[in-house]
Amino acid sequence: MANIESPYFPIIYVRGYAMTESAISETVSTPYMGFNIGSTKIRQSWDGAVKRHVFESPLIRLMKEYSYIDSYSNGEEISDHIPSKSVVIYRYYDPADRDLGNGRCLSIFDAAVGLRSLIYNIRKMVCGGEKELEEKFKVYLVAHSMGGLVCRCLIQNDGINDGTIRKLISKVFTYATPHNGIDMARINVPSFLKLWDMNNFNRNNIKEYLSLPDNEKANSLGDKEFNVDDFFCLVGTNNKDYKVANGLSSLFAGEMSDGLVRIENATVEKSPRAFVHKSHSGAYGIVNSEEGYQNLVRFFFGDYRADGELAVEALPLPPSIHAEKNQGKTIKASYYFEAAVATRGSFDCFLTERRRSNNSAIIRQYSELFGNENNRNPKLFSIFLDSKKITTGDSLKFGVELSISTTGYTVNGVLNTTRHIEGEYLYRDTISIEIKNKDNSTSLQYVFTGAESSESPGSIAVVNNLGKYQIPLKTERGFKAELILSLHPRQAA
Repeated sequence: MANIESPYFPIIYVRGYAMTESAISETVSTPYMGFNIGSTKIRQSWDGAVKRHVFESPLIRLMKEYSYIDSYSNGEEISDHIPSKSVVIYRYYDPADRDLGNGRCLSIFDAAVGLRSLIYNIRKMVCGGEKELEEKFKVYLVAHSMGGLVCRCLIQNDGINDGTIRKLISKVFTYATPHNGIDMARINVPSFLKLWDMNNFNRNNIKEYLSLPDNEKANSLGDKEFNVDDFFCLVGTNNKDYKVANGLSSLFAGEMSDGLVRIENATVEKSPRAFVHKSHSGAYGIVNSEEGYQNLVRFFFGDYRADGELAVEALPLPPSIHAEKNQGKTIKASYYFEAAVATRGSFDCFLTERRRSNNSAIIRQYSELFGNENNRNPKLFSIFLDSKKITTGDSLKFGVELSISTTGYTVNGVLNTTRHIEGEYLYRDTISIEIKNKDNSTSLQYVFTGAESSESPGSIAVVNNLGKYQIPLKTERGFKAELILSLHPRQAA
């Protein structure tokens, strides 16, 4: 009898957009459609020498570390039986190849219909018609770029989904998907641009094939019975290494993008997400990266979720600006909030990082932080952790690099530049956070590594009346805030 061992469900990979006929032909000619591509980068080792760091690819790492297998044998796709730990490539571009099909690309809707059929077929191959196994059966969807819109169409379009298929999808992970469309030079791709089906990325067209009403945003899951917490978005922040169209795409997408998809368009509303300094594709692409892989396996197989937000209580003004405020002048300011998170044992690999240098820092105006009932506390990160990966001790541990600085101060509407010192921070430290679970009781300890080693015992975080952990932050200059952490044990799917 076959076995389905949660959380190790079949993984279906849905590739992204292929624009031209040659790109389609190249896509169809590759067996894994990009999921097999790795990368090699360099870093400086302990002795000062430059050494290679090889990332073998998501596919090979899943095979090596989790015993997944592909679904090919003797040059054919397996059509009878596959184990639950299988990676299946959804080859929806095959009909668009003139050797294999009619040369016409499937619409988003038709591609979603095909994905539905594939899921039912995988269930048949894994379960063999056994009802007991079918009750346990689920799949994971992993999608790059436009593939994420195909997955959403399957989940959201009522013409395809009667609710049954949604129950078979455990989680969805998207790399660099334009959930809110594609903008070039700040203009959304027009609906009439039918060349190479580029109008798929027009927001109104997205809402149409996702069955979203006009008053909903294109990046909303709407009212469908799919938990938004099970939909993860990985966002790229490196536009410079995206070389498609001789760099024109990167130029028109702009700095705050992955070279094609702007940061603000790459997430589903209210979904967990992470930000990595990778481009949309290519040698430094988001799919073939260690950062992408670590987020993917922790989201699918991990047993903890940690969310961090910052509640700011006081932001000190420089003495000269404070004096002008006391004189009755109008002072306005905005602030950069930079946050990067790495787990214990990782080198040069952040699960998420939002930095000024990457044009991805969180920005808040002073008026957004204070003075109203709906203060917009910066949401710093959502990360997923896996206790099965612990190699030292019996606790989960990660570090949060946190920096706060100002974009500058305006006095009576004029930006004050004469006293600004670049690199001056209101707060900057790395906080080591350790999660311990003993006798069904969870505790959280923290250490400020600017003052102590991360191996120090640290302080125990206070739990507020909402069950969230509070870490007080302050400086002698008068900065005051709380890092608020929410911890959620995750049940097996």
